[in-house]
Amino acid sequence: MTTLVFGHKSPDTDSTGSPILWSWYLNEVKGEQTEPVLLGEPNTEATFMLENWDLPKPRILEDLPAETPVVIVDTNNPAELPANINDADIRAIIDHHKLVGGLETKGPIDITVRPLACTATIMVDLMGEDAAKMPDAIKGAALTCILSDTLEFRSPTTTAHDREVAERLAAELELDISAYAADMFAAKSDVSSFSDAELIRMDSKEYEVDGTKFRVSVLETTAPGVVLDRKASLVDSMVDVAKEDGVDQVLLFVVDILNEEATLLVPNDLVKTVAEKSFGATVDGDTVVLPGIMSRKKQIIPNLKV
Repeated sequence: MTTLVFGHKSPDTDSTGSPILWSWYLNEVKGEQTEPVLLGEPNTEATFMLENWDLPKPRILEDLPAETPVVIVDTNNPAELPANINDADIRAIIDHHKLVGGLETKGPIDITVRPLACTATIMVDLMGEDAAKMPDAIKGAALTCILSDTLEFRSPTTTAHDREVAERLAAELELDISAYAADMFAAKSDVSSFSDAELIRMDSKEYEVDGTKFRVSVLETTAPGVVLDRKASLVDSMVDVAKEDGVDQVLLFVVDILNEEATLLVPNDLVKTVAEKSFGATVDGDTVVLPGIMSRKKQIIPNLKV
């Protein structure tokens, strides 16, 4: 039976590229039969990666039959996976997030969780000398994932090793990192074709703080004004998305990649309290700028208070 390799729902670049990367390795180096799949439509930056490197878009998984062998990458959180994930035969997990708990396996499995900025970095390490066998398209996917997750090394999650691997891949591909990253971020910033609800869910994770359930959404862009011009309609949609998704509140952070800051939309007193308690901010109005806030994983989620 074919092993499915997938990341989390609302796939960003790493959760689109890493399944492709690891499936290539298992198929071409290890001689296994695997298929990369997605748990939703990839975002604009991930789509840019697929098109730029002429990589086929993985199919979107609609149904996960029980006992299907799977490899989970870029998450270990059951809330970000198919509802029946524990009915699958989980063979391995490769991730760079904190352990959440709740996954059950049929037996002992390989688990690799490392404190690096990107799953793709871990995968290149796990390949060892076999990483040299990667064709350019696979190297390109790995590089794109690392530059995305590190925001071209601006994110506080970036490690020296992430940078080292990215620079090595760029040299092998004869790519200028700054120019390529600019093209990536331009693609990520083009949100004109997305509805407000799609923007809110595009890069979001559910998280509970002292009994309050949040959908924590991040929009990383080089053109924050384009998103903030839609502030009124986004706030209206946040109410609908929260209701539909069964959470108490959506927190929407618009991350300005170039100025290295985030703007949090503040539609009500709950979010005002979150901003003040979590980030020491002074809120005056329906938005608040949070200097230096770039990473949901390292700076937003760990600091949330209500």
